[in-house]
Amino acid sequence: MATQSVDIKELLAAGAHFGHKTSKWHPKMSTYIHSKRGDTHIIDLTQTVTMLEEALAFIEKTAATGKQILLVGTKRQAKELIEKTAESVDMPFVSNRWLGGMLTNTTTINGRIKHLKDLETKMAAGELAARYSKLEVQKYQEEIDQMNHIFGGIKHMNGKPGAVFVVSLIDDINAVKEAKRLKIPVIALADTNADPTLVDFPVPCNDDATKSIEFVLNHIAAAIEAGRAKVKAPAAAAKPEAK
Repeated sequence: MATQSVDIKELLAAGAHFGHKTSKWHPKMSTYIHSKRGDTHIIDLTQTVTMLEEALAFIEKTAATGKQILLVGTKRQAKELIEKTAESVDMPFVSNRWLGGMLTNTTTINGRIKHLKDLETKMAAGELAARYSKLEVQKYQEEIDQMNHIFGGIKHMNGKPGAVFVVSLIDDINAVKEAKRLKIPVIALADTNADPTLVDFPVPCNDDATKSIEFVLNHIAAAIEAGRAKVKAPAAAAKPEAK
């Protein structure tokens, strides 16, 4: 299990138990639904705790191997939180539109990222300013900004990630499909309108509330750090003592 435990009271306070309207439910989520409140399904948080802890243990184990965890959250409530979390633990992320082939078409995607890095290097070194007019340099900067909007979060991704986490099985389904095609394990929040069988580690949880998303992401960040600590510990122990 992961080195951290999940507090069900904190999940409750974050509103993680509120599902969608009963008319929008997915039958395969029936196992994780506790009850109804008016026309809204209520998620069974006892199962959320168990399944989130299992997912965190896997994330920690994956991070301990040195592999990256790709964090994906393209819905409005998740964008800023995904970026903040990924940057805090130096992991790749996608917070804007998922571009088809981000995982499966590496030749094209890596080519675009190489072009972006080349432009950034030349811009920083002053090469573009030395060769082109101010208007042309401005256009190059606009191209850099536009490409960073799409590829900025994955431009330092080292090949195939060890796992992918997605905030929404509905909004981020294309990321799930590509990961599954490559047999990359997927962790995802599963609200009551989603099919939890699509991923390896579904976490029954409200995927619309900012507090709920933030709660889970904070735990994921902690699991990544815990895993990394296990990588660094043996390396530190292996260093010879200074004479």
